[in-house]
Amino acid sequence: METVPPIVKFTSLQKRYGVGPVILDAINLTVAPHDFISFIGPSGCGKSTILKLVSGLSPGSTGELTVMGVKPREARDRQAFIFQDATLLPWLTAQLNVELPLRLRGRPEAERQTIARKMLELVGLAKVADYYPRQLSGGMKMRVSIARALTLAPQLLLLDEPFGALDEMTRNRLNEELLAVRAVAPFTALFVTHSVSEAVFLSNRIVVMAANPGSLHAEVAIDFPYPRRPELRGHPDFQAKVNEVTRLLHEVEIPPSS
Repeated sequence: METVPPIVKFTSLQKRYGVGPVILDAINLTVAPHDFISFIGPSGCGKSTILKLVSGLSPGSTGELTVMGVKPREARDRQAFIFQDATLLPWLTAQLNVELPLRLRGRPEAERQTIARKMLELVGLAKVADYYPRQLSGGMKMRVSIARALTLAPQLLLLDEPFGALDEMTRNRLNEELLAVRAVAPFTALFVTHSVSEAVFLSNRIVVMAANPGSLHAEVAIDFPYPRRPELRGHPDFQAKVNEVTRLLHEVEIPPSS
Protein backbone atom coordinates (compact mmCIF):
# COMPACT_ATOMS: atom_id res chain seq x y z
CA MET A 1 0.00 0.00 0.00
CA GLU A 2 1.42 3.38 -1.04
CA THR A 3 2.05 5.74 1.85
CA VAL A 4 1.13 9.41 1.58
CA PRO A 5 4.19 11.65 2.09
CA PRO A 6 3.95 14.11 4.99
CA ILE A 7 3.24 17.78 4.43
CA VAL A 8 5.75 18.76 7.13
CA LYS A 9 8.34 16.63 8.91
CA PHE A 10 10.59 17.70 11.80
CA THR A 11 13.44 15.34 12.65
CA SER A 12 15.47 16.10 15.80
CA LEU A 13 15.26 19.79 14.98
CA GLN A 14 16.97 22.34 17.19
CA LYS A 15 16.84 26.11 16.91
CA ARG A 16 19.05 28.73 18.50
CA TYR A 17 20.02 32.24 17.44
CA GLY A 18 23.78 32.55 17.14
CA VAL A 19 25.44 31.56 20.41
CA GLY A 20 22.29 32.29 22.40
CA PRO A 21 20.20 29.77 24.33
CA VAL A 22 18.40 26.91 22.62
CA ILE A 23 14.92 28.08 21.59
CA LEU A 24 13.61 24.73 20.35
CA ASP A 25 15.11 21.35 21.11
CA ALA A 26 14.61 17.84 19.74
CA ILE A 27 11.47 18.62 17.75
CA ASN A 28 10.11 15.47 16.12
CA LEU A 29 6.75 15.88 14.43
CA THR A 30 5.08 14.61 11.28
CA VAL A 31 2.19 16.56 9.77
CA ALA A 32 -0.08 14.56 7.47
CA PRO A 33 -2.11 16.01 4.59
CA HIS A 34 -5.33 17.68 5.84
CA ASP A 35 -4.16 17.80 9.46
CA PHE A 36 -5.27 20.78 11.50
CA ILE A 37 -2.67 20.97 14.26
CA SER A 38 -2.79 23.57 17.02
CA PHE A 39 0.27 24.45 19.09
CA ILE A 40 -0.39 25.62 22.61
CA GLY A 41 1.90 26.29 25.54
CA PRO A 42 3.38 28.98 27.79
CA SER A 43 4.71 32.22 26.31
CA GLY A 44 8.26 31.83 25.09
CA CYS A 45 8.02 28.11 24.34
CA GLY A 46 8.68 28.59 20.61
CA LYS A 47 5.21 28.17 19.10
CA SER A 48 5.63 31.06 16.66
CA THR A 49 9.22 30.01 15.95
CA ILE A 50 7.91 26.68 14.65
CA LEU A 51 5.80 28.53 12.09
CA LYS A 52 8.76 30.69 11.08
CA LEU A 53 10.86 27.58 10.51
CA VAL A 54 8.17 25.94 8.39
CA SER A 55 7.68 29.10 6.32
CA GLY A 56 11.40 29.42 5.66
CA LEU A 57 11.58 32.79 7.43
CA SER A 58 14.12 31.34 9.86
CA PRO A 59 16.48 28.35 9.39
CA GLY A 60 16.88 25.49 11.83
CA SER A 61 20.22 25.08 13.60
CA THR A 62 20.56 21.29 13.64
CA GLY A 63 18.34 18.41 12.62
CA GLU A 64 16.11 18.32 9.57
CA LEU A 65 12.89 19.96 8.43
CA THR A 66 11.11 19.27 5.16
CA VAL A 67 7.94 20.89 3.82
CA MET A 68 6.18 18.92 1.10
CA GLY A 69 9.37 16.96 0.61
CA VAL A 70 11.72 19.90 0.09
CA LYS A 71 13.47 22.58 2.11
CA PRO A 72 11.02 25.13 3.60
CA ARG A 73 12.19 28.00 1.37
CA GLU A 74 11.55 25.87 -1.71
CA ALA A 75 7.92 25.30 -0.65
CA ARG A 76 6.99 28.95 -0.11
CA ASP A 77 4.81 29.05 -3.21
CA ARG A 78 2.60 26.33 -1.75
CA GLN A 79 2.00 27.86 1.67
CA ALA A 80 0.58 31.05 3.16
CA PHE A 81 1.07 32.81 6.52
CA ILE A 82 -1.64 34.62 8.50
CA PHE A 83 -0.48 36.77 11.42
CA GLN A 84 -2.34 38.12 14.45
CA ASP A 85 -2.36 41.54 12.79
CA ALA A 86 -4.34 41.44 9.56
CA THR A 87 -1.51 43.47 7.90
CA LEU A 88 -3.79 45.08 5.33
CA LEU A 89 -2.50 48.02 3.30
CA PRO A 90 -4.65 50.98 4.41
CA TRP A 91 -4.62 52.70 1.02
CA LEU A 92 -6.08 49.66 -0.77
CA THR A 93 -9.67 48.43 -0.72
CA ALA A 94 -10.53 44.96 0.55
CA GLN A 95 -10.68 43.78 -3.06
CA LEU A 96 -7.25 45.18 -3.90
CA ASN A 97 -5.73 43.84 -0.68
CA VAL A 98 -6.94 40.36 -1.59
CA GLU A 99 -5.59 40.76 -5.13
CA LEU A 100 -2.14 41.75 -3.89
CA PRO A 101 -0.43 38.29 -3.85
CA LEU A 102 -1.68 37.65 -7.39
CA ARG A 103 -0.49 41.07 -8.51
CA LEU A 104 2.97 40.38 -7.09
CA ARG A 105 3.02 37.14 -9.08
CA GLY A 106 2.23 39.04 -12.27
CA ARG A 107 -1.21 37.52 -12.82
CA PRO A 108 -3.43 39.32 -15.38
CA GLU A 109 -5.82 41.91 -13.96
CA ALA A 110 -8.99 40.08 -15.02
CA GLU A 111 -7.78 36.87 -13.38
CA ARG A 112 -6.83 38.74 -10.19
CA GLN A 113 -10.23 40.35 -9.94
CA THR A 114 -12.11 37.09 -10.52
CA ILE A 115 -10.12 35.13 -7.92
CA ALA A 116 -10.28 37.94 -5.34
CA ARG A 117 -14.06 38.28 -5.74
CA LYS A 118 -14.43 34.52 -5.28
CA MET A 119 -12.33 34.56 -2.11
CA LEU A 120 -14.25 37.52 -0.66
CA GLU A 121 -17.50 35.68 -1.36
CA LEU A 122 -16.06 32.63 0.38
CA VAL A 123 -15.44 34.61 3.59
CA GLY A 124 -18.76 36.46 3.33
CA LEU A 125 -17.38 39.90 2.43
CA ALA A 126 -18.44 40.38 -1.18
CA LYS A 127 -20.60 43.37 -0.19
CA VAL A 128 -17.66 45.28 1.31
CA ALA A 129 -15.14 44.64 -1.47
CA ASP A 130 -14.79 48.39 -2.06
CA TYR A 131 -14.34 49.28 1.63
CA TYR A 132 -10.99 50.40 2.98
CA PRO A 133 -9.51 48.75 6.11
CA ARG A 134 -10.50 51.72 8.29
CA GLN A 135 -14.13 50.97 7.41
CA LEU A 136 -13.93 47.32 8.53
CA SER A 137 -14.28 45.76 11.97
CA GLY A 138 -11.46 43.70 13.45
CA GLY A 139 -13.19 40.47 12.50
CA MET A 140 -13.80 41.66 8.95
CA LYS A 141 -10.15 42.66 8.56
CA MET A 142 -9.09 39.18 9.59
CA ARG A 143 -11.49 37.62 7.09
CA VAL A 144 -9.92 39.79 4.37
CA SER A 145 -6.52 38.51 5.50
CA ILE A 146 -7.75 34.92 5.22
CA ALA A 147 -9.20 35.59 1.77
CA ARG A 148 -5.89 37.09 0.66
CA ALA A 149 -3.97 34.06 1.93
CA LEU A 150 -6.25 31.71 -0.01
CA THR A 151 -5.86 33.43 -3.40
CA LEU A 152 -2.89 31.23 -4.32
CA ALA A 153 -4.66 28.02 -3.21
CA PRO A 154 -2.02 27.08 -0.60
CA GLN A 155 -1.62 23.48 0.44
CA LEU A 156 -0.39 24.61 3.85
CA LEU A 157 -1.75 27.49 5.92
CA LEU A 158 0.25 28.84 8.87
CA LEU A 159 -1.78 30.86 11.39
CA ASP A 160 -0.07 32.69 14.24
CA GLU A 161 -2.80 33.63 16.75
CA PRO A 162 -4.96 35.17 14.03
CA PHE A 163 -7.94 35.67 16.34
CA GLY A 164 -6.06 36.48 19.54
CA ALA A 165 -6.98 40.18 19.59
CA LEU A 166 -10.70 39.61 19.04
CA ASP A 167 -13.50 39.28 21.57
CA GLU A 168 -14.71 35.76 22.36
CA MET A 169 -17.92 35.99 20.37
CA THR A 170 -16.13 37.18 17.24
CA ARG A 171 -13.38 34.61 17.73
CA ASN A 172 -15.89 31.76 17.98
CA ARG A 173 -17.68 32.90 14.85
CA LEU A 174 -14.42 33.16 12.90
CA ASN A 175 -13.39 29.69 14.10
CA GLU A 176 -16.59 28.36 12.56
CA GLU A 177 -16.07 30.35 9.37
CA LEU A 178 -12.48 29.18 9.02
CA LEU A 179 -13.59 25.55 9.10
CA ALA A 180 -16.36 26.32 6.62
CA VAL A 181 -13.82 27.87 4.26
CA ARG A 182 -11.52 24.88 4.71
CA ALA A 183 -14.34 22.54 3.71
CA VAL A 184 -14.62 24.36 0.37
CA ALA A 185 -10.91 25.13 -0.19
CA PRO A 186 -9.06 22.33 1.67
CA PHE A 187 -5.67 22.99 3.24
CA THR A 188 -3.43 21.59 5.95
CA ALA A 189 -3.14 23.99 8.90
CA LEU A 190 -0.61 24.75 11.62
CA PHE A 191 -2.26 27.04 14.14
CA VAL A 192 -0.78 28.84 17.16
CA THR A 193 -3.15 29.85 19.95
CA HIS A 194 -3.34 30.49 23.68
CA SER A 195 -7.00 29.43 23.81
CA VAL A 196 -7.61 25.81 24.78
CA SER A 197 -11.26 25.95 23.67
CA GLU A 198 -10.25 27.34 20.27
CA ALA A 199 -7.63 24.61 19.80
CA VAL A 200 -10.12 21.87 20.67
CA PHE A 201 -12.80 23.27 18.38
CA LEU A 202 -10.55 23.63 15.33
CA SER A 203 -8.04 20.82 15.49
CA ASN A 204 -7.72 17.13 14.91
CA ARG A 205 -4.39 17.19 16.81
CA ILE A 206 -3.17 19.50 19.59
CA VAL A 207 0.52 19.75 20.46
CA VAL A 208 1.21 20.96 24.00
CA MET A 209 4.63 22.59 24.27
CA ALA A 210 6.98 23.10 27.20
CA ALA A 211 9.47 25.95 27.53
CA ASN A 212 13.15 26.51 28.41
CA PRO A 213 13.93 25.16 25.88
CA GLY A 214 10.85 24.79 23.72
CA SER A 215 9.92 21.14 23.27
CA LEU A 216 6.93 18.95 22.49
CA HIS A 217 5.45 17.90 25.83
CA ALA A 218 2.37 15.97 24.72
CA GLU A 219 -0.06 15.46 21.86
CA VAL A 220 -3.83 15.16 22.16
CA ALA A 221 -5.99 13.67 19.42
CA ILE A 222 -9.30 15.47 18.83
CA ASP A 223 -11.60 13.03 17.07
CA PHE A 224 -14.81 15.04 16.75
CA PRO A 225 -15.99 14.73 13.13
CA TYR A 226 -15.99 17.66 10.75
CA PRO A 227 -17.96 19.80 10.07
CA ARG A 228 -18.06 21.06 13.66
CA ARG A 229 -21.13 22.95 14.77
CA PRO A 230 -21.27 25.72 17.41
CA GLU A 231 -23.24 23.46 19.75
CA LEU A 232 -20.20 21.17 20.03
CA ARG A 233 -18.76 23.63 22.55
CA GLY A 234 -21.51 22.74 25.00
CA HIS A 235 -21.07 18.96 24.73
CA PRO A 236 -19.59 17.12 27.75
CA ASP A 237 -17.03 15.37 25.50
CA PHE A 238 -15.80 18.75 24.30
CA GLN A 239 -15.35 19.95 27.86
CA ALA A 240 -13.52 16.72 28.68
CA LYS A 241 -10.98 17.46 25.93
CA VAL A 242 -10.62 21.05 27.18
CA ASN A 243 -9.94 19.69 30.65
CA GLU A 244 -7.37 17.20 29.32
CA VAL A 245 -5.42 19.87 27.45
CA THR A 246 -5.66 22.26 30.39
CA ARG A 247 -4.21 19.60 32.69
CA LEU A 248 -1.29 19.09 30.33
CA LEU A 249 -0.72 22.85 30.21
CA HIS A 250 -0.55 22.97 33.99
CA GLU A 251 2.26 20.41 33.82
CA VAL A 252 4.41 22.80 31.78
CA GLU A 253 3.52 26.08 33.47
CA ILE A 254 6.55 28.25 34.17
CA PRO A 255 6.64 29.03 37.91
CA PRO A 256 6.73 32.74 38.77
CA SER A 257 10.19 34.11 39.56
CA SER A 258 10.81 34.87 43.20
